[in-house]
Amino acid sequence: MDASHSARLEWQGFKELAPAADAALLSLSQAAANQGLDKRMLELVKLRISQINGCSFCVGWHVNAASRLGIAADKLHMLAAWRDAQAFDERERAALDWAEALTLIAGGVSNERYAQARSVFSDSELALLTSAVLAINAWNRLGVAYRFTPPAMANSVGAS
Repeated sequence: MDASHSARLEWQGFKELAPAADAALLSLSQAAANQGLDKRMLELVKLRISQINGCSFCVGWHVNAASRLGIAADKLHMLAAWRDAQAFDERERAALDWAEALTLIAGGVSNERYAQARSVFSDSELALLTSAVLAINAWNRLGVAYRFTPPAMANSVGAS
C-alpha cells in the first residue's frame, strides 16, 4: 500500500459525479436518527465502524459529529477498546457489538450475537440500527476507495 495520502476524488466531486447515489446514501444514513434512534449512540457506531474500516475521512467526520453532540472525549478515546471500557451503557455495547458483527461479516453473524442485539433493541430499532451500519460501511468504502481528505478536527474535540 502506498504511504502517501492524496485524494483520488473528494466527496464534493463524488456528489457531482453521482448525485443520486450520494442522496440515497445520505437518506439511508439519516433514517435511523430521523426515526428516533439515539443520535449519540449512532455516532459511536459510525465512528467505531470507520475505525475498523480505516476510513480517515469518516473517522474525522464522526469524531467532529460526536463532539458536537456532547459525547465526552474520554468516551471517544476509549471507543477502540469499548469491550473493556466502563464508559459504555448496555444499549451502546449491544449496538457496537451488532455493528462490528455486520462489518466483519466474513464468518457470518451468529445466533448469539443476534439474540444479544434483540434482547436490547426492538425489531424496528434493530432494523434501523442495521440500516445505519449498512450506510456507514458504504460511506467507508467510498472514502477509502477515493481517499477523501479528512475534515479538519473541530476545536471542541478533546474537551470533555
